[in-house]
Amino acid sequence: MSELLHCQDLTKKYGSLTALDNLNLTVESGKIIGLLGPNGSGKTTFIKLINGLLTPTWGSIWIDGKIPGVESKKVVSYLPDNNFLNSWMTVSQLVDFFCDFYDDFRKELAYEMFAKLDIEPSRKLKTLSKGNKEKVCLILIMSRNAKLYVLDEPIAAVDPAARDYVISTIINNYNPEASVIISTHLIADIEPILDEAIFLNRGKVVLHKSVEDIRTEYGKSVDELFREEFRW
Repeated sequence: MSELLHCQDLTKKYGSLTALDNLNLTVESGKIIGLLGPNGSGKTTFIKLINGLLTPTWGSIWIDGKIPGVESKKVVSYLPDNNFLNSWMTVSQLVDFFCDFYDDFRKELAYEMFAKLDIEPSRKLKTLSKGNKEKVCLILIMSRNAKLYVLDEPIAAVDPAARDYVISTIINNYNPEASVIISTHLIADIEPILDEAIFLNRGKVVLHKSVEDIRTEYGKSVDELFREEFRW
C-alpha cells in the first residue's frame, strides 16, 4: 500500500464559518472508504478541496504527491452530487467528450456497461430517466483508469432496485490499485463494500478506522455506530 492522499492541518473558512478545522488525514491506495458525517460536517468542502474547486485557507493537501490542480486532475475521477453533463448531448457524444479530455478513459468498458443497462448510445441525455442519467454519469466516471475516485452521493438519486447495480459498477470497474472515496448518507447500502470509514463532524475527523476494527472494537456495524454517534 502507498500513500495516495495526505492532508496536513487542512483548514477551510468561509468568513467566520470554519468548514474544515485543522484536518489531518492519510488515505492509502487500494481502499474503498466511506466519507460519512451529518449535514454541515465538511464533507462537500473536503471533496471540493480534493478536486481543486476550492483552495485551503491554510494547511496542505496532496494527491499522489501533487497539490490539487491540472496534474492531480489526471489521476482523480470525480462524480459530483448533481448532474454535470450537457443534456443536449447524446451518450456517444459524451463518451467522445471524455475520451478527448482523459487519456485514461476506457471507451470499450463504458459501452459495455451501457449495453448491460440497455442504454442506447444514440439517445440524448435529456431523453433518459433521472435514474439512467445518474447511471450514465457514474459509468463515465468509473470508466476512467484513475488512481482516486471521489463519488459524492452516487446512490442517492437511484431507486433501491438499481442500487445493487450501481454498487457493483463501483467495485468491479475501478483500478484495484486505486482508492475510492464515497460520500453518502445511505451507509447500510454501501457498508458491505467498505474497507474503511471516516467520520467527519464540524470539520474534524472524529473517527478513521477499518470497518473490521469498528466491528471488533465497538461490536457494531458502521451504520449502527454512525447512528449512535450522531443520534440518527
